[in-house]
Amino acid sequence: MQIDLVIENASVFNSFLKTFEQKNVAIAAGKFYYISTEDLQSFQPKETVDASGQYLIPGLIDIHMHIESSMIPPSLFSGAALSYGVTTVVADAHEITNVFGLEGMDAFLAEETDLDIFYAIPSSVPSTTPELETTGGFIGVEEVRSLLDNPRVIALGEAMNFKGITSEPDSLIRQILRETQLKKPFMPLEGHVPRVSGVDLAKFMYAGITADHTHQSPESIHEKISNGMFLEFQKKSITPENMAVLEEYNFYEYAAIITDDIMADDLLEGHLDANVRAAIAAGMPIEKAIYCTTYTPARRMGFQDRGAIVAGFKADFILLDDPEKLEIAAVYKNGKLVHTKGAAISYPNEKPAFPAHFYDSVHCRALTAKDLRIPVSTNAASVCCNVIQIQQIGTFTEPVQRELAVKDGYLDWEGSGLALLLVMERYGKNGNIGFGLVENALTEKGAIATTWAHDHHNLMVLGTDAEDMLLAQQKLLSLHGGYIVIHDGDILGSCPLPIGGILSDVPVQTLGRQLRDVRAGMVALGYRNSNEIMSFSTLSLPVSPAIKITDYGMMDVHTHAAIPLIAR
Repeated sequence: MQIDLVIENASVFNSFLKTFEQKNVAIAAGKFYYISTEDLQSFQPKETVDASGQYLIPGLIDIHMHIESSMIPPSLFSGAALSYGVTTVVADAHEITNVFGLEGMDAFLAEETDLDIFYAIPSSVPSTTPELETTGGFIGVEEVRSLLDNPRVIALGEAMNFKGITSEPDSLIRQILRETQLKKPFMPLEGHVPRVSGVDLAKFMYAGITADHTHQSPESIHEKISNGMFLEFQKKSITPENMAVLEEYNFYEYAAIITDDIMADDLLEGHLDANVRAAIAAGMPIEKAIYCTTYTPARRMGFQDRGAIVAGFKADFILLDDPEKLEIAAVYKNGKLVHTKGAAISYPNEKPAFPAHFYDSVHCRALTAKDLRIPVSTNAASVCCNVIQIQQIGTFTEPVQRELAVKDGYLDWEGSGLALLLVMERYGKNGNIGFGLVENALTEKGAIATTWAHDHHNLMVLGTDAEDMLLAQQKLLSLHGGYIVIHDGDILGSCPLPIGGILSDVPVQTLGRQLRDVRAGMVALGYRNSNEIMSFSTLSLPVSPAIKITDYGMMDVHTHAAIPLIAR
């Protein structure tokens, strides 16, 4: 057999011993052929690379992520991911499908990429029900059946509807779970299981869900893994105390490191590799961190051809200069060099070819001053209001009540020290506007607006000043979607996302700079969170605890009960 490539003198990661060994590696036809201490020049390779002093590990595998969070389509995302050593992803495209339905999924599947992109069926389009949030697309049982026939669809994406899963046997999500189990009984079923324990956890697992990727604590890790659930650790769960639990109980076989969401500005600094470094810094041994981003994710998704340096496996690998820092020297995909340290990210020569209507998807009227005047039917000087309280870490919120003044029959929200939040239906279906109030959001005069509102992606505006809120919404309409930050009539940051209101076709370097301006603008207005953009964009996610908002108004995430703006 003709050997294409030999890597000599590398410290090769052995996934089964979880250690490095000095070996030579032969590659033929895009696959590993022979890994040995022997001199492999007898194979007469076409090319030889001397990797003395370097470490060879499998390509990273991200099994729970959303390409749309990077705000670029798959064809642009591919080069960025490969530059960080990510060679395979399993993407849940529930953002583009919430906007365009199966047409959005088909558009993603049609994109050509060097990165191996497999897909999970978007199980939550919408995340709750059409009666609780308006979306542009819908994924029901029939749509699921059609996706199950696609060989690149290998998992069911995160099932999120708590009430539908735990207490409604005939809900849409339970129907989708049953259909998937019937047609593909070996398909992994991913879950969104935040702050769920005891009998509720059992109800999730009884429905067939066997994995969770949400925010974990030492207690939740022990309970979920010891009850048979596989855990996927995103950045906010990679903490010293959580890593200590994995080490104490040797839970590594039941864990993987994932990204879930990496914003465009963060993508300038890293992807899954950044979370590996974070895990090592938090106390996870280097070998276990590599194991949990290569072998365990491959096994979770049922891959039989990747995730380890093994004869017959795809020759997807990384050469590292320093394993502790995960310092990447070179990335190989199918035995071919695709990136070297310091090289620019590779992009396709042509822009993505999406249908014209993908660039014109924001269909709602301009707000007026009247829309922001909230009438109160009382003669009292003040009223008690339900308020969404955001936290400085993570995306969870808490419900609180605050007393607000009433002036001339209208709620004096501008003088309250709170921010007004509204979600405006943007698909031209019903014209809904849901209102809420937010605490710990903005301290300065201004407004933030976006169409990147998890997961329904309606138009959302948060502000402390009516004029700035009107201007932000109007500017956002002119961009056909994206993010905008306004302070006293001036634009502090603008990030156009004209493809479905959630994606851009500019290089990630350009997009990342735009998003950094938005983030800086939010901070200037007083927004404080470990991830300001994700915190803001998930205020509209009605499956993430504990109180969120849609175009139908505020709701209790666990019960789906409506929460009125004015409590009494």
